[in-house]
Formats: sequence, C-alpha cells, structure tokens
Amino acid sequence: MPDLTATLDLIGRGADEIIKREDLEARLKAGRPLRIKAGFDPTAPDLHLGHTVLLNKMRQFQDLGHQVIFLIGDFTGMIGDPTGKNVTRRPLSREDVLANAQTYAEQVFKVLDRERTEVRFNSEWFGNMSAADMIRLAAQHTVARMLERDDFAKRYAAQQSIAIHEFLYPLVQGYDSVALKADVELGGTDQKFNLLMGRALQEHHGQPPQIVLTMPLLEGLDGVQKMSKSLGNYIGIAEPAIDIVNKAMKIGDELMWRWYELLSLDQSSADIAAMRRDVAAGVLHPRDAKLALARELAARFHGTEAAEQAVAQWNALVREQRVDVDLPLLDLAAPSQGLRLGPLFVGARLAGSNSEVMRKLGERALRIDGAVVDDRELTFAAGAELLLQVGKRS
Repeated sequence: MPDLTATLDLIGRGADEIIKREDLEARLKAGRPLRIKAGFDPTAPDLHLGHTVLLNKMRQFQDLGHQVIFLIGDFTGMIGDPTGKNVTRRPLSREDVLANAQTYAEQVFKVLDRERTEVRFNSEWFGNMSAADMIRLAAQHTVARMLERDDFAKRYAAQQSIAIHEFLYPLVQGYDSVALKADVELGGTDQKFNLLMGRALQEHHGQPPQIVLTMPLLEGLDGVQKMSKSLGNYIGIAEPAIDIVNKAMKIGDELMWRWYELLSLDQSSADIAAMRRDVAAGVLHPRDAKLALARELAARFHGTEAAEQAVAQWNALVREQRVDVDLPLLDLAAPSQGLRLGPLFVGARLAGSNSEVMRKLGERALRIDGAVVDDRELTFAAGAELLLQVGKRS
C-alpha cells in the first residue's frame, strides 16, 4: 500500500463525509485488507454515470489492496427504497429484480476489477430469515428514531402516507453490513441515515462499527437535478461510445470540473487543478478539457479504439461540419403510406416526441442529407436511406 497520508488523500477525494475518520486511519494502520461494501438495488436494467461515482471509489479501494463487495439488493429491491421519495415506491417483482440484477453484474466490471470483487445478493441471508427473525430486527429501533430521517419527517409533517414496510428498509440495509462484516460502507449523501443504521446494528451484534463514507450525488446533464433515468438527464454506461461523447460534450463548463472530480480515474486531483488553472489562464480551451473527459468515459466502457472513433466522429460533425464518417445505420419499419417526419426522427432516437420534432422544425434545427427541413408534411417511403441531423451535434 502507499503511505498512509497518500492513502487517506485518495480515499477522501471527492468524498462528502467520513464517519469516523480516526477509525478508518486505525484500521488502515492495522495493515489488513478492509472489506468495502456498497449496495445497489436493481430497480432499472442499466447503470448510469451517477452509479459509477461509488464504483470509482470502490475501484480506488481495490487499487489500494482492499476487498470490495458489490452487494445487489435483490431482497431490498422488492421493498422499494423510500430515500428521497414523497410517495411510497412501487416494489418490483422478483422477476424484474433478477433480470435487472443480471445486467448489473455484467456492467460493473467495466469499472471494478473482477478478480478483487465479491458479488453478493442480500437474499442470501434475508431469504432464510423467519418472521420471528424479522420481528427481532424491527425491534432494534423505534418509530421516533425512524422519523428522525429527513424524508420520513417531511412526509409525516405533510400528512403523506408512509407504509410500514418502508420503515424496514433502513434496518434491512443496515443488517447487510452485519451479514457481510463490513469495515467500510459507501453510499450517497442521501443514504447517510441508512449507513449509520449499519453502524448501530453492528455494535448491537458485537461487531466493530463500520466506517461510513458518503459521496455527493452526481448532477445530470442539466447541471441541476441528480442524474436519473426518470428525469432523462443521464448517460448510461451501456450507451454507444458516440452517444457518451455527444452527451458529455453538452454539459456546462462548471459541471465539467465536478464530473472530473467524481468520475475521472485517469486524472489526479493535482492534474485536475492544473487543468483548471490552464483554462482560467486561456492556455487550454474548456472544450478540449471536456473532450478529454468524454474520451476517458467512452474508453472506460467501450475501449480505447471505440473512444477514439467516437471523438473523431464528434470532431468531424461538430468542429469541421463534415459527415463523411462512419455513422450508425438504423433500420426503421415504414408503413405502406410512408413514414412522416415526426415518427422518422423519434424512431431514429433523435427526438423524444412528435411535438419535439415540430418544435425543432420551427427552430430550423432539422436536417436531412445536409439540407434544412422546413416542410412538416414530408413523408418517406420504404427503401429510402437518409442522413438525419438535429442541430450541430446529434
């Protein structure tokens, strides 16, 4: 392992809070590999960059010689995480959870070292729990203690319903740390109550309480809201390399530095600080700094060759306004009466709705084969091969 100061600096990079830092330092001094846990409920089939904030921190722990546990909450996923919700979350079916869990397990190794990752499912222990066991677990905390949690308190004060099973979620997540004998648990800042629950339950079961390390929530493409599939402001790690580059290049310049700090594994904090100075001094264009980040993200999930191709394509389309590059070919089914403009661009995934297509048409942002489209009644017959473009980059 590197020296203790360097280790603590790397672990603390980008972190919001470490509880308790002195406990972490003591365990690191002991010299044994620590057990690092992070849990992910498989509520959707794909992971996005927001999830990789924790995955990156796990990878840093791996590079320091520690054992990481990627915990798939196939049991908690059926409860539904109430964190940040003002209504009871719909629990997923067992089939949905298992299908999503499979894709999670395939995607995480784009960041984590497979050889140093322990993949676990919390149904391993909860599936064998009796009703009496669950009642004993529920007896560990009071309703008053649960209502100290910010989102529960707000819902209660607003007279919004809180289902009984939602109170179980922090207890169940906390017990995962007991079952896994975790030394450190990682989570977003919105998970702090649940992570501290793990400390309390470990103490109750005679285990040393885990260190809690919280990471900030990554803002999405809009630079305001937390990255979320439901808000549409995300980059999925399974998206094509060109889509990752295109989307990453659309973020604001200030958000870029936040993303660098939380998402980059190639650049150290000192490297990022130097880039910021160069941008401020006019030595480095913000666009070039952003493109370097986009290239790193595309390479991480698709390899260096695909990333370089995506960057070349972006340069050709945006900087040089050329389209003589290898663009993806998408086959769309055309009805007998032909395909109209709205379904054409929606089907090509260049717009989210017919109304958006019409709005872009009014903005003169639609191009077909390089020409601006101004006729909303255009219809295209089967067999046509078209180059579609929205704005300068899509």
